[in-house]
Amino acid sequence: MIYTVPLQPTAAQSMTCPIAGLQCHIWLRQLSTGLYMDLTVGTEALLRGVVCQNGTNIIRNPASLLPGRLYFTDTQGADDPTFSGLGSRFLLHYEDDTS
Repeated sequence: MIYTVPLQPTAAQSMTCPIAGLQCHIWLRQLSTGLYMDLTVGTEALLRGVVCQNGTNIIRNPASLLPGRLYFTDTQGADDPTFSGLGSRFLLHYEDDTS
C-alpha cells in the first residue's frame, strides 16, 4: 500500500501523521542546497538533516522502525523536490513492505 503524506508549499513545515501505524513527526525545510527532512517516530529520532531527492528512499537503514520506503516523486519530471511544489508537483510517499 502507498500512502501520500499531505504537504504544503511552504519553505519550512512540521507535521505529525500516522505512517505504518506509528505516530511520525516530519519537519521539512528548504535551504539553498536543497530540501531537508527530520523524522521522529514516536519519541525516537530516526532521521536528522537528510537531503530529499527524487525517487530516492529517505530511510536507508534496513533496521528502521518504519519497514517500508519513504520517498519523493516528481509528477512532472525527474527534479529533486523544492518547497514551492510540495503537495502538488512533489509528493511524499510511504510504501509499506506488503506492497
